[in-house]
Amino acid sequence: MSAPLIADRIAFRLSWEELDPAALTSLVRMARAEDLAGFGLARQPAQTGDVSSSVLGKTDQPASARLVAREDLVTSGIPLVPLVLVAYGEDGHFIPDVRDGEHCPAGTCLGTLEGPSRLILEAERVLLNFLQKLSGVATLTRRYVDALGDSPTRLLDTRKTTPGFRVLEKYAVACGGGFNHRIGLFDRVMLKDNHLAAEGAQHGPALTDLVRSTRAKWPGLLIELEVDSIEQIPPALGAGVDVFLLDNFSMENLQQAVNIIGDKAATEASGGITLDNLPTLANMGLDFISTGATVHQSTWKDIGLDWN
Repeated sequence: MSAPLIADRIAFRLSWEELDPAALTSLVRMARAEDLAGFGLARQPAQTGDVSSSVLGKTDQPASARLVAREDLVTSGIPLVPLVLVAYGEDGHFIPDVRDGEHCPAGTCLGTLEGPSRLILEAERVLLNFLQKLSGVATLTRRYVDALGDSPTRLLDTRKTTPGFRVLEKYAVACGGGFNHRIGLFDRVMLKDNHLAAEGAQHGPALTDLVRSTRAKWPGLLIELEVDSIEQIPPALGAGVDVFLLDNFSMENLQQAVNIIGDKAATEASGGITLDNLPTLANMGLDFISTGATVHQSTWKDIGLDWN
C-alpha cells in the first residue's frame, strides 16, 4: 500500500454523531454529582444540593440566559449543552446560535438557555466547564493548523488526554481542524521504543522479525513503528511497516528519513513540535505531524453566562 493510501486510512475526524450518548451522559452526571453531592469525597457532606439557590424565592419562575464568548475562540461542545441541561431537569432548553468549529469573536452569543431559574443556576458551572475546556482545545488546535498553512501535511492528536475525556478532547481537536490518531490501544498496532526495548528488538534482524511477526498476528491492522535513529528505518521498511513515527529527529535527520522512506510508508514527525517550527516542518514532505500540546497545553476559553 502506498504512503498516500496509508495516510488516508490513518487520518479521520471524529464527528459528534460518533460519540456515545450514554458515555457522555454518564460523564455529565458525574460532574453534576461533584457539584451537588461531593462525588469523590470519602466523607459524606452534611447537606447536598445547591444551598445558595435554595435561599431564593423565585427559582421556579421561567428564566433565560445567554452564553457569551468573552474572547475570540473556536467553539467545541455546543451539542453537549442539552445533555447537561437534561441532567438537571426536563424543563431546560437550549437554542444554539453557532455550531462547533466556528471561529467566534469576543462578544458572540453562542446560544440561549431557557427554563426554571433554579435549573439554569445549578447547571451553569458544569456547563461552562465543559464548553470552556473543549473550546480551549479547539482554539489552540486551530492555531497549529493555521501554522501549517496550505501544506498537505496533516496535524494529528495523541493519546495524551485527560482520563475519561479522551473522545471529547479528540472531538475538540477535530473541531479545531486537526485530525484524530488512534483512539486507544485497540485500533492500531504501534510499536514504540519501550516495546522494542522490552523485546530486545531495537535494531537489525530482531527488529525485522518483530515487524513480520506483528504483521502475521494482526494482518488487518496498520503497523506504526516509533524510531529514533536513521539506522532503524531500513530493516523495518523491508519488513513492511506502514507508518514511521520519527521521534525527536533533528531537522536534518528528519529530511533524510523522509527521503529514505519515500512513498513506501507514511511518515509522522513527533516530539518537540511547536508553533514556531511548524512552518519549517510543513515543507519537508511529511504525511503527518503529531502533538499532544493541543490538548495538554491548551487553556480554557472565557465564556460567560449572562442573565436576560
